[in-house]
Amino acid sequence: MRCLKFLPGLIFAAVFAAGQASAAEPVKIRLAWVVPVSNWATMLVEKMDLARHNGKSYTLEAVRYQGTPPMITALAAGELEIALLAYPTVGLAIENAGMKDLRIIADETQDGAPGHYSHEFMVRNDSPIRSVTDLKGKVLATNASGSAVDIAMRAILRKSRIDVKKDVTVIETSFPNMKAMLGEKKVDLVPAVLPFSFDPGLRSIGRTLFTQRDAMGTNELGFWAARAGFIQKNRAALVDLSEDTMRIIRWYLDPANHKAAVAIAAKITKQPEQNFDAWLFTDKDYYRDRNMIPNLAALQSNLNVVHELGLIKAPITIKQYADLSIVQEAAKRLK
Repeated sequence: MRCLKFLPGLIFAAVFAAGQASAAEPVKIRLAWVVPVSNWATMLVEKMDLARHNGKSYTLEAVRYQGTPPMITALAAGELEIALLAYPTVGLAIENAGMKDLRIIADETQDGAPGHYSHEFMVRNDSPIRSVTDLKGKVLATNASGSAVDIAMRAILRKSRIDVKKDVTVIETSFPNMKAMLGEKKVDLVPAVLPFSFDPGLRSIGRTLFTQRDAMGTNELGFWAARAGFIQKNRAALVDLSEDTMRIIRWYLDPANHKAAVAIAAKITKQPEQNFDAWLFTDKDYYRDRNMIPNLAALQSNLNVVHELGLIKAPITIKQYADLSIVQEAAKRLK
């Protein structure tokens, strides 16, 4: 009977301990990426020795997508915690998918920033195409409808009064296949993004017709977005992830680590190191903010173009969908 007397207390203690253990479980964070090396997720997992909080407050998983639009579906289905969105897809997520709880929490890359790289749209060296107006009646490649390069292409066609639905044919293919599609004359124009744009093989057969900067100015190419409910529940883990990410980013951006960074990029892509040495994490690369602060003014301008193209019905004031407090707190820890 004396044993039974203490049984409720023992049960409570066991339940409490189990609850505490469960609460202490690291938060699983799936981070999306599209292009190896250029997207931070692929580089972060190679330097997790600098991630002091990984395995403690969070665990990180890098998840690949063909482009940014499919990430919206993944966010909605709970299959992704942090999407790597671009200026077109954030508008589609907010308006078309109804994600009013979407929040921009960190920056990754900016295309066309002063003094830095911008995507190139390339035609064959032997092509008679010399201007955007010459693209009428041609076959153009894109990675995914509604992606950043796709919108830039549509924007510059619109400036030249070319109807993307009537005057050209657009087909989708992955970035690694762009060189073959151009070389085999299956398409007349391809978007060339890092690291593929510096492939010597592509450079030998193609030339640049225009850049994404020509179409969009400085543009928010990639930024982290999560849903407000997840942020509220897991804010501490997100600050830890941001702190670790900044520490790793700063390691990659340090010229003293250039050789090691190039070796990692070559390992990931299975390409020679010389394909990266001249540009990776230099001014020939995208602009990458060491504090992961997005350029909201540029993003607003980019969204205005998306609206003008008719892809979103109403203008969006993007500041109300940004929560930069997470990266701001993380940056303070590293000062």
